Formats: sequence, C-alpha cells, structure tokens
Amino acid sequence: MSVIRTGSEPMTARSPLRMRFWLSLWGMIWAVAGTVAFVLIGHPGWAAACATLWLITVVDMVVVVRHIRQGPHFQPGRDVPPYQPPSDR
Repeated sequence: MSVIRTGSEPMTARSPLRMRFWLSLWGMIWAVAGTVAFVLIGHPGWAAACATLWLITVVDMVVVVRHIRQGPHFQPGRDVPPYQPPSDR
C-alpha cells in the first residue's frame, strides 16, 4: 500500500513527539512505582512485569529524545506537486 501526497496537508502540522515524551515519562514513573511496590509486598512476577514495562518506556523515551534532537526534516512546500501513483503493469 502506498501513500500518495495530496498537496493538502496542513501547513501547521505538529509532531506528537513531545506528547509521547511526557506520556513515556508518566509511564516510567508508574512502572517504577509498581516495581518497587510489588517487590516490597513480595510478588516477584508482577515486579518483573513492571520492570519490563519500565525498560520499554526507557527505550521509547530514548528514541523520542533522539528524534526530537534530530530536528525537523524536509517537507515539500506548496510549489511541489502531488506525487503520482505508481503505474500498475
């Protein structure tokens, strides 16, 4: 499936990376709290699940921060015509 640029994309579109960063931070806080709580009450399985979730949120946060630091990428302007769909032979 190919995506065709229509030329009508919003000029003021914003990246959801900052929102994803804050959601990852929120998830990381809860995963750490869950890990500590389950270790303290003696549920190692649930503690391991929370620790795994903690690791996933840390990896996601690293990826998000990397993309934010890369900065914006080239987006075609209004003078660039829409892409033509590939021809099926």
